[in-house]
Amino acid sequence: MSNTTKQQPPQSPQAGAGRTTLLGLLLIGVLLLALVILLSLRQTLMVAATPTPTTAPDVFGITPIEPAIVLADFTMPASTGQDLSLSDLNGEYSLLFFGFSHCPDFCPTTLAEFTQIKEALGGDADRMQFVFVSVDGERDTPEVLAEYLSRFDPAFIGLQGDDATLAEIDGDYGLSYQLRIDEADEDGNYAVDHTTFSYLIDPQGRLRALIAYNAERDDIVAHIQSVMAADAA
Repeated sequence: MSNTTKQQPPQSPQAGAGRTTLLGLLLIGVLLLALVILLSLRQTLMVAATPTPTTAPDVFGITPIEPAIVLADFTMPASTGQDLSLSDLNGEYSLLFFGFSHCPDFCPTTLAEFTQIKEALGGDADRMQFVFVSVDGERDTPEVLAEYLSRFDPAFIGLQGDDATLAEIDGDYGLSYQLRIDEADEDGNYAVDHTTFSYLIDPQGRLRALIAYNAERDDIVAHIQSVMAADAA
């Protein structure tokens, strides 16, 4: 009987390549899983380290100012017939807007919205003042402002701004304006370009929120009330 050694059949190259591919896929899967776990852990740590805001920062058109900015005091002639300082408004909340009485669009629309906000605030309106600061002091005297604001609400306060005072405080508000006197018509009427934000100021004279012109009225009211509630807590 012959002593024959049994030989193993040769390994298929395709089979070896298949096992290599499988191992590669498994390795990629393990790496991806580890990456997902690391990202999830990082997100968890970030959330834990982030303080919960007292007001919603993601409401369209409303930017809470945190920490609040202490505003520089200023004094201007007022529609009340006397000079009025920003500090005179301390003790109550204020909603302030810069504009001019000859404005054909942004200013009357904003002041009309102020009347709606005041009504919607209900009892909380007793803690609010609505202030209109003119950037066109040559035309907007205290008497003109009083007459103009009476069309919206006689309780609204008008302030006659001047270039020197406005220049001192523009950094606090991001205020920008330009009187187009060189483009005045034959009757002397001219337009004024100006920022259209409203500013929520608290009883300590601090800026608490920047409110865009196109913010929704109900969102503004809700934000004001949330600030009031947070301060009272």
